[in-house]
Amino acid sequence: MSVRLDEVNKRIIHALMQDARSVSAPMIAEEVGVSAATIRNRIGHLEDAGVIEGYHANVDLERADGRLRNLYLCNAPVEEREQLAHQVRLIPGVTNVRELMAGRRNLHVLAIGDDTADLRRISREIATLGIEIEDEALLQSETFQGYQPFGPDDERPKPIADYVSLTGGAEVVEVTVSPDAPVAGLTLELAGREAVIDDDVLVIAIERDDSVITPRGETVISAGDRLTLLSRQGVDDGALEAFSAT
Repeated sequence: MSVRLDEVNKRIIHALMQDARSVSAPMIAEEVGVSAATIRNRIGHLEDAGVIEGYHANVDLERADGRLRNLYLCNAPVEEREQLAHQVRLIPGVTNVRELMAGRRNLHVLAIGDDTADLRRISREIATLGIEIEDEALLQSETFQGYQPFGPDDERPKPIADYVSLTGGAEVVEVTVSPDAPVAGLTLELAGREAVIDDDVLVIAIERDDSVITPRGETVISAGDRLTLLSRQGVDDGALEAFSAT
């Protein structure tokens, strides 16, 4: 069964890719301008056609239970790749397998282990299948978002920071404070005293809603604030960690 991806279907797919757990047919219907019944019917057709293959929870087991997520970059003979991918999925701990069409590292295996010994056990089981592990690394973070071309025309990814370089290596940076950023909820005085904000970084302006706030020691930094920062040495990723999600 084939399905034509018209504008309504595209917006449905975009919404479900963004957050299938909390989005509802009436919410999509209101945004697109059709009835909720139409949206539910369209979702059913997309599922029947195999366009929507399923709904998955993105779970950070490292945060929940201290487990480790590891990505194995593997080489598999092209003629056996599909069969080997199926066999790898049967290994306890493996949660995701990606097949690449050609080239080396044509099999990516994501697995979760209780500890490093458990990850070594998974490595051995992968190698036992005749698959070469070319490289591997612990996964630090993973983010997901909807397919932008299927979303509203005015939706564009927003960068966390905009940089302006000055003479002598100094930089002016605009950064938006994330809800769970280390600096959120702290006064500037406390953030400086506890070294949450680098000594070299100076907050020179705060945009909140439709107003601009002059920073003072007692000013509390809130999630969503747009801060203008100045650093004489230049702002690196470490300095920005105070304003982003941990």
